[in-house]
This record gives sequence, structure tokens and C-alpha cells, in this order.
Amino acid sequence: MHAQALWRYAILLAAVAPLAYYLLASIAAWRFFSRERARQIPAFTPPVSILKAVRGTDFATFENYASFCRQNYPEYEIIFALNDAEDGAAPIIQRLIKEFPRQKIRVLIGAEDFGANRKVNKLARMSQEARYETLALSDGDVRVSPNYLREVVAPFSSKQIGAVTSFYAGVAQQNLGAELEAIGAASDFFAGVLMANWMEGIHFALGASIVTTKTWLVKMGGFASIADMLADDYELGNRIASAGGTVLLSREIVWTMYPAQTLRGFWDHQTRWARTVRLCRPASYFGLIFTHGLPWAVLAFLVAPTIPIGVSFLVAYLLLRLLVAWTVGVWGVHDDTVRRKPWLIPLRDAANFVVWLAGLFGDRVIWGGVQYVVQRGRMSPISADRVSAGKSPAT
Repeated sequence: MHAQALWRYAILLAAVAPLAYYLLASIAAWRFFSRERARQIPAFTPPVSILKAVRGTDFATFENYASFCRQNYPEYEIIFALNDAEDGAAPIIQRLIKEFPRQKIRVLIGAEDFGANRKVNKLARMSQEARYETLALSDGDVRVSPNYLREVVAPFSSKQIGAVTSFYAGVAQQNLGAELEAIGAASDFFAGVLMANWMEGIHFALGASIVTTKTWLVKMGGFASIADMLADDYELGNRIASAGGTVLLSREIVWTMYPAQTLRGFWDHQTRWARTVRLCRPASYFGLIFTHGLPWAVLAFLVAPTIPIGVSFLVAYLLLRLLVAWTVGVWGVHDDTVRRKPWLIPLRDAANFVVWLAGLFGDRVIWGGVQYVVQRGRMSPISADRVSAGKSPAT
């Protein structure tokens, strides 16, 4: 009986950890966005090359591309890179060129094969052919505001800044998988990013938008050095930080598209992300168990000595989880899916715990319809069979 009591109280104590995490993450979001929204950015507008490694299209491709042509910025160019001329994005880019004749737009086809990550191969070619020192990288499914470049480039007035990266709000189609992904990023993943920023600073980047310079690319070893890496965005930010550059989170939010998807597509995309985190940062991945509030609250309810104590854990989970979702996802990132459908949050948390368990095992992922084996963060293709994709491929 004594041993059982110890286990019971150990579980109840552990169940407090995610509740404390939700509270601290809410404070981290309040600190970051309050400070950043009050800050005046310097008037620093060097010419910029926007690099877009794209593959395929989604439900809003033209508007996404067009948003980069409407920048309130003095001088910049846009470079698109495609795997081949038959890519579905090619006619959309040609339409873009016709509708924005004054915008500098170039299209590159193909790239030298530095590694298995075709997106990075294209980025390597674009960076070599870019006219300007400052480079803004973004995925094909990203949309930006007219002040995007002014916001994300201004910090480079300091030579210590190596990269600037942005949060992204979701534009999700009416589909359960798409909405769960949007809610997961805005209300959970970004909470972890804000906590990392508060506790130790950022040593990674978020793939939707990364701004850096050719100088810092040389210092971190160039794109060729990460051409086999699965988590290229993480590696780019991490290596710039290791080279002595400061990685900044921007207050400027971009938007990313979440198309309708099948259950298999949702599962493949989520497990790919989970295994990517485990293979890149195993200690951090195992530590995520103490951020999963729902399973701990349920377990606490089952072992609690009284029903009121058990219910209090469930209620505390719900209230604090909604608090962090609103503070980070709605007030901070302005994500519309979190604002409109907060009742999906417990469902997303349940699915995410299952994905976390699956992410503990295996070294294979599916990306862009190709299966890869991943070892020490590096991926090698093992199957070219087409499978159901999660998000529409943007690389």
C-alpha cells in the first residue's frame, strides 16, 4: 500500500508539470508580443533577393506568390526554383510575371544534386545566382503582408544578427486534418518556441520564413552542407547560431496554407515532424512528455484519492490549455482556426500524444511522396513510390 501511495502521488506531481508549462508559456507569449509590438524598427532597407523553392500548387498558390510582389519595399527581386519545367507552379509563375510586369522575377529550372533534400539543392542554386546580399527564404505555401520585408530585414542593421525567422498563422481549408494541424502549430508548437526564446534564446529557425545573408551562409558552411538534412530549417538556424550569429524571432507573422488532407496524409505529416524532432533533438523530444497536459490530466483523474481532486486536474488542464492557446495562437499569432474552433484543441492534444508515441520509434519518414531513412538527421531515399501527401508539397 505504501508503494502504491508513492506511485499515486508521483503521478499527481508529474501531472502538475504540463499545467505549469501552460502558465509559463502564456507568460512567455505575453512578454514577447508586448515588447515586440511596442518596439520601433530601424529604417534599414538594403536590396533583398527572395528565394522560393517551390513544387506543386495548393488552393491559394497565386495569391501567395502575389503577396511577395506587393511589398512596400524599395528594391528586391524574386527568384523561383522548380525541379522541372512541367511543374504545376510554372504556369502560375508565368501569370505572375504578366500581372506584375515591373517586378523583378526570375525562374530557375533544376539544381545541382548536393544531397537528398531537393529543396536545399534549389536554395543552393538560387543563393548563388541571387543579385543581393540579403536573402529571404520562404516556402511556396506562404503568404505575407505588404510590410513583410521592412519588418524582417530591419534587424540586419546590426552585424551580429545572423537570421530572422517568423511565426506563421494557418489558413486552413474546412477539413479536420488541416484544422488540427493549424491548431497544433499555433497553440502548441509556438508555445514551445516562445519558451525556448525566453529561457535560452533561439538556436534554430522556422521554415515558413527565414532571412539571412550570403555572408552568414558562408560562415555556416553553405546550403550544400545541409543538403542531406531532413530538418533543413532547424539546421540552418542552428548552424548560423553556432557560427556566432544571433537568431531573432520576428514580430511579423506570415501565413501558411493547410489544404484538405486524408487521415493517412495527416498521420504521415505529423509522424514525419515528430521523428524529425526526435532525430535532431532527442533530449528535447523526450522532455515533451511533460508538455502533454491531456494524458497526464486523465491519468491523474484515474489515480486521484478523491473524485474532486481528479476533476480538478481535468478542469485545470482545460482552463490552462485554453489560456495558452488564446495567448499564443489568437492574441499572439492571430490564427483564425484557433479563434473559431477552440473545441478542437483537446482532440488535437489526444492525436498529438499518439503521434508523440509513434515518433519514439522508427527512422523512416515520407516527404513529398518519397520514403526516406534518417540517420543522425541525414536522410537517404529508399522508395520512390508515391504515397498520400500531408500538406501539399511546397518544395
